[in-house]
Order: sequence, then structure tokens, then C-alpha cells
Amino acid sequence: MDTGEPMKAFVTTVSAAALLLLATGSASHGQPAADPPCTGQIHPNPGFERGTTGWTAGPRIVVFGDATRPAHAGRAYATFAGLDVTRADLLRTTVTVPANCDLTVRFWVRTTTTETSRGDYLNVGLAVTGIPPKTRFSLAFDGGAQWRQYVMSSGTATTERTATASFLSSETAGNGATAFDVDDVSFTLS
Repeated sequence: MDTGEPMKAFVTTVSAAALLLLATGSASHGQPAADPPCTGQIHPNPGFERGTTGWTAGPRIVVFGDATRPAHAGRAYATFAGLDVTRADLLRTTVTVPANCDLTVRFWVRTTTTETSRGDYLNVGLAVTGIPPKTRFSLAFDGGAQWRQYVMSSGTATTERTATASFLSSETAGNGATAFDVDDVSFTLS
């Protein structure tokens, strides 16, 4: 009794089905395209190494590297130079957040001041499509001469959104000068 014939017929049937799948491309149709991955740093110039490329900067924003006041990383950083005059200045950028992704913004700030009373500050905000804009951090003149890291997040949504990070400095004349330095503003998707 030969039991090889049913097995041979089964193998032939499976082989024919496999060839049919290869010829048509797949066994199922109508699958949606995969969403873009929610990974990685998405800003083209997070450390200001290329000046203000990718940023909108007010006229008093200076980007430089100074050996006596080094950058957090790399050689450049943005500074809201303290002049002891009443003024405000803005640095901002906008990125696209794909659907179902969370955006985490990390940045470093250092403060150099001669001020003795609260009057100079740096407000940091994150405005996300569909969420009212708000100030996430209000950093005062006494923030410290060492680099400090801060973190803010957009949360997730089922639709693509835009997110704008903004740094608004305000200085009041007569109380001393304050310079806020900003560096390594990373925009990471997860």
C-alpha cells in the first residue's frame, strides 16, 4: 500500500497556491498604507549650528559660539542678549506632527544677569493644532548660569497637526541686564 500519493497531491496543491499568491502580489487587498514612523528628531537645525535656518528670529536674536561662554553642545547657541532696555524678542519654529504621534520638545537654557529684582523673563510656549496655545515655562532672570534642561510634549491625536515652539524674552530697563541663552532644542517623535 503506497501512502505517498495523497501527500504528493497535497504538496502540489500547496505549491500551486503559493505560486498564485506570488503572481498576484498578496493574499489580501485594500490594506491602507502604513503611517509614517513616530520616531526620530524632526527639526533641521536644533542646535543653531546653521544660524537661524529653520527658525523665525527677532532682530535682536544672536547666534554665536563663544569660547568663554560655550554652547551646551556643538559650537553655537541662540541668545537673547541682555541690553538693560525695555524690549521683547521672539524666537520660534513650527514642525509637523504626524497622526498618532507624540512630539517631545527638549531644550536647554542658561541665564546670565546683573538684575536684582524680577523684571526680565523668558516665556516658553508650545502651540499645537486643536489645543489653545499656552506658556509652558516662565523662566526668570535668576535661572542660573549653568545649562538646565526643560521638556514639553504635544500629546497624541488621530490627525496630523502642527506644533509651534516659541521663546519670548522680555526685559525691563533699569534693573540690570539679562541674557537668556537657548541651545539644543530637539523635536522628537514617539
